[in-house]
Amino acid sequence: MSHQLLFLCTGNYFRSRFAEILFNYHAPRHGLLWIADSRGVAIELGSRNLGPLSHYTLRGLAQRGIHLPAPKGPRFPIQLAERDLCSARRIIALKEAEHRPLIARHFPFWLDRIEYWHVHDIDCADPDESLAHIEAEVTRLIERLKGGTS
Repeated sequence: MSHQLLFLCTGNYFRSRFAEILFNYHAPRHGLLWIADSRGVAIELGSRNLGPLSHYTLRGLAQRGIHLPAPKGPRFPIQLAERDLCSARRIIALKEAEHRPLIARHFPFWLDRIEYWHVHDIDCADPDESLAHIEAEVTRLIERLKGGTS
């Protein structure tokens, strides 16, 4: 039986989607029984997001030799709901300064049950730098999970 991991970002369009797909690509290669999903804590703020997935995410995945499953292709962003939090064994928000206030407003009970990373969105960092940061964090997470630590 696999464990559910949930990545959160604001729009579920760039950072959390990259983390989800990257984790799901690498986890089975390391013998981990974890499956990642992702959600946005405020997808309404992504009004300039075009299509189902950021072209930066698609490019970053392709540069790493990771291709989306066909013919389904990428799904559109999904707004976080309480049921998503309840079904996850581990929850990671990609940027504490950005996501903690949104979680506090909409899901206060979950505020301290979430692990917070510090990955900037494209308004504060170059997209390639953000993706490299996520990749490093996902790699560290996989190593911790392989070692049985949280």
